[in-house]
Amino acid sequence: MKYERTYNFSAGPATMPEAVLEEIRDEMMNYRGSGMCVMEMSHRSKMFQQIADEAEQDLRDLMGIPDNYKVLFIQGGATLQFSMIPMNLMKNGVACYVETGAWSKKAIAEAKKVGEVKVVASSKDKNYSYIPDCSDLDIPDNADYVYICENETIHGLTYSKLPNTKGKILVSDQSSMFLSRPCNVSDYGMIYAGVQKNVGPAGMVVAIIREDLIRDDLESLPVYMQYKAHADAGSMYNTPNCWAIYVCGKVFKYLKSIGGLEAMAKLNEAKAKVMYDFLDSSKMFNGTVAPCDRSLMNVPFVTESKELDAEVVAYTKAAGFENLKGHKSVGGLRASIYNAMPIEGVEALVECLKKFEQERG
Repeated sequence: MKYERTYNFSAGPATMPEAVLEEIRDEMMNYRGSGMCVMEMSHRSKMFQQIADEAEQDLRDLMGIPDNYKVLFIQGGATLQFSMIPMNLMKNGVACYVETGAWSKKAIAEAKKVGEVKVVASSKDKNYSYIPDCSDLDIPDNADYVYICENETIHGLTYSKLPNTKGKILVSDQSSMFLSRPCNVSDYGMIYAGVQKNVGPAGMVVAIIREDLIRDDLESLPVYMQYKAHADAGSMYNTPNCWAIYVCGKVFKYLKSIGGLEAMAKLNEAKAKVMYDFLDSSKMFNGTVAPCDRSLMNVPFVTESKELDAEVVAYTKAAGFENLKGHKSVGGLRASIYNAMPIEGVEALVECLKKFEQERG
């Protein structure tokens, strides 16, 4: 039976590669002759250990992760990292944050509960529609790290150039851009990503952290909140999110099979061009982000009114396009065009929006 699939533009949980879903389907009841589904398998078994080991190695291959970085699979998603990062990395009790949207704002609020936060740049003045100049930030000598949300999912902007951290370590939330383009891991002290946007199911974060940042002097910190606990146990301090590790591993292999992150970046650039070229030529629809800072993954746009925005959402849904309503905090419209969204889906959406504009024009 051929199932009808919709074009799903959700910001997360999000669309996944069909080839991966089909492979998961075929292994669902009996993973490689085990007689079990991976969801039923002991995380201490040799078979699951192989799944986890392969997932880590494939990710290392994709990103070129240096040997002095640990790869951790941690439950709790990106939101838990808003707290874990300052708890683990604030040695002097001071950190610098760049505020570029809803998610960096949330991270700032959590870090303030742990220590002193210096907001060294912000685009709040223009409703987070651009990335502020980060070439000469006022970073104090006692700052422990500089934090960015490298791609703001809600506001749809991304960094084209990393901040000048004045020698301080850079921590980046890459949740909604993870594995969308090549990344020089050595530029960062830590990268993390909630996997439900671009590589897997909800409920887990991938944390890539330089080994010298993993501390062993945090005995008073709850053990699950210590990176050392996860690193020492190979991400199996407790039962991990086995299903997410398995699915992400499938996605990592899929990305390798299509040519890696260089090939993926070209596809993503082509998809984004289709979307942004339309918005730039439209009289009804307008992008909300400065062109130089536009995300390849999340494309927010608006019409002249909330009422018309709502009409567009209803119209596109009736035509088979799902989850184009903007985040509740900002309204408008948003198309998330992650790795797994085929260019045909973006082209079809643009044709639908053109049709709506013509009918209303």
